[in-house]
Amino acid sequence: MIKEKGINANVDFYSATLYYVLCIFTDLFTLLFAMSRMAGWGAHVLEQQSDNRLIRPRAKYIGPRDLVYQPIEKRN
Repeated sequence: MIKEKGINANVDFYSATLYYVLCIFTDLFTLLFAMSRMAGWGAHVLEQQSDNRLIRPRAKYIGPRDLVYQPIEKRN
């Protein structure tokens, strides 16, 4: 995509290939794209309503570091 259009390919570029291999009609690609994002969009709405702030992936993490992994069955 960089050579052809000067942009980086996102996950949808690869999803379209998978949809094609699964013999899904190309007319449904946009619908599948939107449906796969509805959970994320809904989470953003709920997050925005709870404290009027959206957390972005590029935000600086300020939580604890160097924590020891504990298997889920041993957690409280």
